[in-house]
Amino acid sequence: MKRTLFLVEVAIFAAFALLLDLIPFLSFKIWAQGGSISFAMIPIFIVAFRWGLKGGLLAGFLWGVLQVAVGTGYILHPLQGFIDYAIAFTVLGFAGVFSGKIKQTVQEGNSKQYLLYISLGVFIGSALRFIAHFIAGVVFFESAVQGMNVWIYSFLYNGSYILPSFVLSAILVFFLFHKQPRTLLRLTT
Repeated sequence: MKRTLFLVEVAIFAAFALLLDLIPFLSFKIWAQGGSISFAMIPIFIVAFRWGLKGGLLAGFLWGVLQVAVGTGYILHPLQGFIDYAIAFTVLGFAGVFSGKIKQTVQEGNSKQYLLYISLGVFIGSALRFIAHFIAGVVFFESAVQGMNVWIYSFLYNGSYILPSFVLSAILVFFLFHKQPRTLLRLTT
């Protein structure tokens, strides 16, 4: 039963992430080649904090695959597509390394501590996603630069949507966990 619940939740939250990314008023597209400020990372972080590393990584991977499957992915080269969609969205799930600490501090009622762990988890997932997109940008999008250093271009391009998405996600995930901690973490007591 627990395995079935795990698989169902991972699939539903990955699909919810895709949906949040596709709804125009919930996702501010800032670049034609991809990149948006949206609520879409939030379901992946929730899965990561509910189910740990395994759940987060799987949900992130599914979200990346779904983007390619529905045609919203911007792929110039198979390796770039793999880095920008399979790797970049999977690594969001590394937020799940803080799952145990978040559950423990929520049960203790220590909101400052679980704010810290939620923020760290969201930061790590967002930073790893940024690194993947940054590498793909440097290697595969050099032709888009037009006179600018490709390293600076990729840093600014990817940072322009990852940083605001990180801040938005950290605030909203904390708020959700603060208002409904037992529901979001599957706590029984």
